[in-house]
Amino acid sequence: MITVSDVKKDEEVKAIMYMAENQIEALGFTEHSVRHSGIVSKWAGDILRDVGADEHRVELAKIAGYLHDIGNSINRYNHAQSGAILAYKILTRMGMPYMDAAEVMMAIGNHDEREGLPVSDITSALILADKADVHKSRVRANTTRVSMENLNIHDRVNLAAEKSLVYVNKEAGEVVLDIVIDTEKCPVMDYFEIYFGRMQLCRRAADFLGKKFVLVINGVRLL
Repeated sequence: MITVSDVKKDEEVKAIMYMAENQIEALGFTEHSVRHSGIVSKWAGDILRDVGADEHRVELAKIAGYLHDIGNSINRYNHAQSGAILAYKILTRMGMPYMDAAEVMMAIGNHDEREGLPVSDITSALILADKADVHKSRVRANTTRVSMENLNIHDRVNLAAEKSLVYVNKEAGEVVLDIVIDTEKCPVMDYFEIYFGRMQLCRRAADFLGKKFVLVINGVRLL
């Protein structure tokens, strides 16, 4: 079976991910590099394993998580759909069975909140993992030198996020997104202003997995 380790070592994947991050940086967006992809890959796999999926599907979720943003190498617009097609071609070229590659393709094509829906367990795990990665390390070094009041809202929220973690609480039947926000840098309301649509998608994704979605910010349960 093709593993996420195999995907990470592939030269074509390396080139496309490098170009994707170059374009995102040029556009002024927060970091979408191998750091983000690696975290999303791990969390997607962890979520699927903790809801009882077998290791084969867990590995597919990890691969989908690692490749989910490669469409940014083409254009930020519709990057989920273009990335899905890219991923399918790469994975089948590497020898992945067509059905497995199609599962990854479908998950990547549905991870963005503008058009995406949780249509499989892999898709749902990817959505939850991707939307959970809010953290100050995603703000670029040149951006951090700008005063907080002059930062755009996405940078303010990420810069204020001291910790984010998503996990399955098996006993309670919940998928929990736990975030710590420095409210001296950014009010919690700013988070909801830009992430409310994403949280709605996370709720749908958790529902698909048979779990309840819970959002905890600074120790307070908000959803």
